[in-house]
Amino acid sequence: MQKPVEPNKDKVKDNGRSRWYLGLIAITLITKYKTILPLLAKFAIPATSMLISVFAYAWLTRNWVIGVGLVVMIFIHEIGHVLAAKQKGLPVSLPVFIPFLGAFIAMKKNPRDAVTEAYIAFGGPLLGTAGALVCYLLGDITNNVTLLVIAYVGFYLNLINLMPIHPLDGGRISTAVTRWLWLVGLLGVIIVVWYMQSIIFFIIWALFAWDLYQKYGKKQQSKMFSMPLQLKIPAEYLRTQGVFIPGEEHQKTLAFQTFSTIGNKNQTVEVYWDTLGVRESITLEKQILVSSVKVMRIKHLPGDGSPLTHIVAYCEMIGAPHESDRYYEVPVQTRWTYGIVYLGLAGFLGTMLYIINAMEIPGVNG
Repeated sequence: MQKPVEPNKDKVKDNGRSRWYLGLIAITLITKYKTILPLLAKFAIPATSMLISVFAYAWLTRNWVIGVGLVVMIFIHEIGHVLAAKQKGLPVSLPVFIPFLGAFIAMKKNPRDAVTEAYIAFGGPLLGTAGALVCYLLGDITNNVTLLVIAYVGFYLNLINLMPIHPLDGGRISTAVTRWLWLVGLLGVIIVVWYMQSIIFFIIWALFAWDLYQKYGKKQQSKMFSMPLQLKIPAEYLRTQGVFIPGEEHQKTLAFQTFSTIGNKNQTVEVYWDTLGVRESITLEKQILVSSVKVMRIKHLPGDGSPLTHIVAYCEMIGAPHESDRYYEVPVQTRWTYGIVYLGLAGFLGTMLYIINAMEIPGVNG
């Protein structure tokens, strides 16, 4: 009779330990999925859109290297916007690519003034031009035609983006230079549409023309307005914190912060009264520029068996429509600085396009 084979105890222990490790990993993933999944989605969408754009441009140009190079040029341009927005403390998304249209970033908070808007707009073409220049220098040194073609497209895309028309970067830069550039852009795009026979530029022109009509063709009311606001604060909390309870004639200017989300017409205003530990969030149904929040008077609310249960602060919030002239108040020196940089950058890009055209490269000259 054959002797039964005894199980290998060491192997059984290893299998048990492996199952325990797998179980621990599974529990960890399940516990942390709320963090992991949004993180994956944050990078998955931009990465997927980038990959699709590479395939699209490679198919269009019949050249994988050029397809990758074009996407890299667009990526560098968009990262310029991201870095500029971060410097201004505005959270933005990673670039999302749209084949044959470029890419965009979503701003989670709107700029509060024209200088900030123009600063963020400058980031794209400045860094994008630097990227195209590096590509040109490498192509010129190595006599690589493909790199020169990519550099040419990079210069061209950044120059087109400087056209003073929304939603292009030049239209946003014009907010801090002079809004008269919008009229130049409106007329210039007509020439571009006629020359390039581009339906996309025609759509951009039509939307921009309609937006200008809505802003300036109609009579707009941009007068300052006030909005009442009440802050109710428990008196017991103030007593336990040892905070001085203000009198009924007390007046004070409060700190505040405003922000809004792209695609949402609502705006949130957070009001702070640090000495009383107050932080109130108010949602407005339209975009406004809040100039101040002031406490006009205080009311003490007595209760049964207690001399004071709450205090109510009656406040006044003063603001103006977001698209009022106050948004475009820019120091003269800043206007000149931004204007010189804008014209200088456009001139440099035009010069680089002329230089590469003079090389008579097949991929550039047709």
